[in-house]
Amino acid sequence: MNLIEKSDQEILEIANPLWDDLVKHSNAKDYWNFIKDFSANMLMGANEIEIGKQWNNNKMLTSLSSKREFLGCLRRNEHVTVLYKQESDEVDGDFLGRLVLGIEDEEVKIFGATIF
Repeated sequence: MNLIEKSDQEILEIANPLWDDLVKHSNAKDYWNFIKDFSANMLMGANEIEIGKQWNNNKMLTSLSSKREFLGCLRRNEHVTVLYKQESDEVDGDFLGRLVLGIEDEEVKIFGATIF
């Protein structure tokens, strides 16, 4: 599968469920389900203690709304970055969500995920 050659709509069919899972498991502080789709390289930097600290110190990360708005896709090398406008149920304002997808072992994996 070549993600770079897919249309934005085809990428969204893959990305939206992954983003929705990240939101759901971040809100629940469910580490093991939160990281289940991470690439091997992403897993090396996503230890349970550090992610737990982020969840405890940033209310936005555990109060994400199911509402999100697709902003666009960026394609570079063999990765696709999907950008979302994200809201929180408890923290005012709009946030930028970034989901980087790639292929590892013939499966789509998350190579990056940030929200700010």
